[in-house]
Amino acid sequence: MIDLRCYAITSGSGADAVTAAAAAAAAGAGVVQVRAKSLTSRELLAFTLAVAEAVEQARPATRVLVDDRVDIALAAMRRGAPVHGVHLGADDLPVRDARGLLGGQAIIGFTTGSLDLVRRAARDADAIDYLGAGPFRPTPTKDSGRDPLGLAGYPPLVAASALPIVAIGDVQPDDVSGLAGTGIAGVAMVRAVMSAPDPGAVVRRVLADFDRGRRDSLALS
Repeated sequence: MIDLRCYAITSGSGADAVTAAAAAAAAGAGVVQVRAKSLTSRELLAFTLAVAEAVEQARPATRVLVDDRVDIALAAMRRGAPVHGVHLGADDLPVRDARGLLGGQAIIGFTTGSLDLVRRAARDADAIDYLGAGPFRPTPTKDSGRDPLGLAGYPPLVAASALPIVAIGDVQPDDVSGLAGTGIAGVAMVRAVMSAPDPGAVVRRVLADFDRGRRDSLALS
């Protein structure tokens, strides 16, 4: 079972990013995704290995995923690094091919953001572990070309999928309680965690607010 409540995504690719990822893991982030699109393959592998080692030392239960790059995840896994899978988009290697390469125990996430995309992903649901859905609001880190979902956009996606859904797209700590009430499994954050003076404090708040928002929603249902 993957703890998706607080899903941290790296920002930058230096020592500070490794330190922030470890701090997020130590505070309880269930997933750390390695995202560094500007790096060469060799640089990305080295960065992935550094993040994975730091996260493993901070909290072995935290899962480390690689954004887009099945080859990097596979290379790291073959080296024995604590890397657990990938997060893929529509332009990346198809999820079934990724599953064939990484094996049945790997974690594979897939990007969606509309009801149509969620329904299409259902065709490959046996090869996917969770769906990312966004943007929650417009984000400077990634232009998906899709309209922002806002709070109201998530319940229909949750109802349409048997897979857990993670909200992404400039999610801030103040948004977490409300998002938890929509039925999603968690929230993904980039700058809100990784650029914070104290990433661990943000993660702890996110976890507490997510649990409270989910409890409040269940109490009202």
